[in-house]
Amino acid sequence: MAAGPPLPGSQAGPRPEAIKAIPMRHPWRWVSTVVVVAIVGEIAYVFVTAPNMDWAVIRQYLFGRLILQGIVITLELTVIAMVIGVGLGIVLAVMRLSPNPVVSSVSWFYIWFFRGTPVLVQIFFWYNLASILPHISLGIPGGLVLFHASTNDLVPPFTAAILGLGLNEAAYMAEIVRAGLISVDQGQTEAAQALGMTRLLLMRRIVLPQAMRVIVPPTGNETISMLKTSSLAFVATVPELFTRQEEISNANFDVIELAIVASLWYLAMTSVLTVGQYYVERYFGRGAQRELPLTPLQRFRRMLFTFHAPPPEPAPPPPPMTGLHH
Repeated sequence: MAAGPPLPGSQAGPRPEAIKAIPMRHPWRWVSTVVVVAIVGEIAYVFVTAPNMDWAVIRQYLFGRLILQGIVITLELTVIAMVIGVGLGIVLAVMRLSPNPVVSSVSWFYIWFFRGTPVLVQIFFWYNLASILPHISLGIPGGLVLFHASTNDLVPPFTAAILGLGLNEAAYMAEIVRAGLISVDQGQTEAAQALGMTRLLLMRRIVLPQAMRVIVPPTGNETISMLKTSSLAFVATVPELFTRQEEISNANFDVIELAIVASLWYLAMTSVLTVGQYYVERYFGRGAQRELPLTPLQRFRRMLFTFHAPPPEPAPPPPPMTGLHH
């Protein structure tokens, strides 16, 4: 059969030249980089060359026995307080969402009270509870006493710090968990119930996997914040990291040097928690994105191996269309 007329614009001709992409120049980006590096370098130089800065003291106490003991207690405070905060926060969040007005009101009052008072005051209250309540008794009023103990024995300094940190954290975690639960579309819950799913299976398979994407990031931030807030336990004379460096600096008068030691350890611990938070967020982010974000190691490897790589060649233009045959 004879070929039909060629389509408009389909005549064969010379292939067009490939487009030469010229990268944009950003001179002000380099200028701002130089300015920032200069400012940071000047600040570092001032601290390094400070006439009264004794770096030997920092090296001496950075891995000192008392400092390491304080780090262990700091981590214990953080872990125990977060366990109490998360566990009690989940209960308070469920209570807050309850249709029972009494249960919901109790949860609201708890959150209002503990978020409205400073955590330092709460630790101070539990530490000095024995001044107004020397003994704690449980039993029938005016009758049989089932339990009787000294308040100082029941609430030692470490327990006072745990109560102040954990109960305060529970108020914030309750709002975080509640926000995660109500972020799930109610239509999905109704559809799952229509399919006959039990409430436990519904929470495990439908609600929690989606709610965790909202809950995990602020929970990670709260954990990092708790690590630093644990330094307020010094008001209860708990020998955590800040208290230890304070005791050492009061003895040798190297206040700034010991503050730098504590700061370096806080930075190291929060950096580890930040990396852990990233991987937990990445795990619960599966299914929400087409591709998971690169890990820090993958980003470093890409930067290392592609920093000097030439830009990819532009794709060749498609071949010209010819007339269609019938």
